[in-house]
Amino acid sequence: MARYCEICGKGSNKSNAVTRRGKAKKEGGVGRNVTGRSKRTQKPNLQKVKAIVDGSTKRIKVCTKCLKAGKVQRAY
Repeated sequence: MARYCEICGKGSNKSNAVTRRGKAKKEGGVGRNVTGRSKRTQKPNLQKVKAIVDGSTKRIKVCTKCLKAGKVQRAY
C-alpha cells in the first residue's frame, strides 16, 4: 500500500528545504542569503480508517481533508 489517499488520490510531494543565513533588512541587517537547498518530501496526513466500501467494512488510508469533508462513511 503506497502513501496516498484512497478517496482523492493525494500523495507525497517533492520540494526544497532552503537554508538561509543573515539578518533581514527590516530588522537592521543587510539581507538574508541562501546558502543551500536540499531535497525533501512533503507527506500527506493519512489515517487508517475502518470504512464501508461497497457494502463491506474495509480498512483504508484516508487523508484528514476527506475525513473532515465527510467523504468517508466510517464503520464503528
